[in-house]
Amino acid sequence: MIQDWKELFEKIHSEEYAKSLKKFLDAEYQQNVIYPPRDMVFQAFNLTSPKDLKVVIIGQDPYHNPGQAMGMSFSVPRGMPLPPSLVNIYKEIEKDMHIVMNFENGDLTPWAKEGVLLLNAYLTVRAGVPLSHKRPEYDQFISDVLNYIESLDQPIVYMLWGGFAKKYESKVTNPKHIVLKAAHPSPLSANQGGWFGKHLFSQCNQFLSENGLKEINWQIK
Repeated sequence: MIQDWKELFEKIHSEEYAKSLKKFLDAEYQQNVIYPPRDMVFQAFNLTSPKDLKVVIIGQDPYHNPGQAMGMSFSVPRGMPLPPSLVNIYKEIEKDMHIVMNFENGDLTPWAKEGVLLLNAYLTVRAGVPLSHKRPEYDQFISDVLNYIESLDQPIVYMLWGGFAKKYESKVTNPKHIVLKAAHPSPLSANQGGWFGKHLFSQCNQFLSENGLKEINWQIK
């Protein structure tokens, strides 16, 4: 499905920053333990095509503990304990959508297949060192990705959680696209207010429905 993003990735591959990033990652994957596995770095794009894109959820960087990162923001493989942020996401979905979530399965692939792009701003991380791959090349990459998404002529919902994600709000200029903002779901910020009770998921589905699109099934079983 990454072929569906061909126009975007052909442009990116021609950029100097892409060559610089590849050189950096080649060395990092050789010399250190890097997450996610290299063949999963672009997994979000493999699972969600531009023509089916309905929702963009922006995270910061991948989980940095063994076995967690799988190339999609907030998602962990089935069988891995849910990180605290994902627990709070599930809790809010249960209250907002009146559905039961499986707290033993943090694999968000079903969302991706329904048109939810689970996009981290920095696609890789060194094991145990959060934000170790916070680099200008990735800043340029996500800028190019968002510019491309803004050129798409379909209704799209951006979910921006926390201060880091909210800084991308200025990129959203297409009148067919909307932004739903909240605090980050991590316990530190969620428990201070601004996450629970925001009804982001029902608001998202209402917008999609009003625009003639199928709603997202947020339930993870």
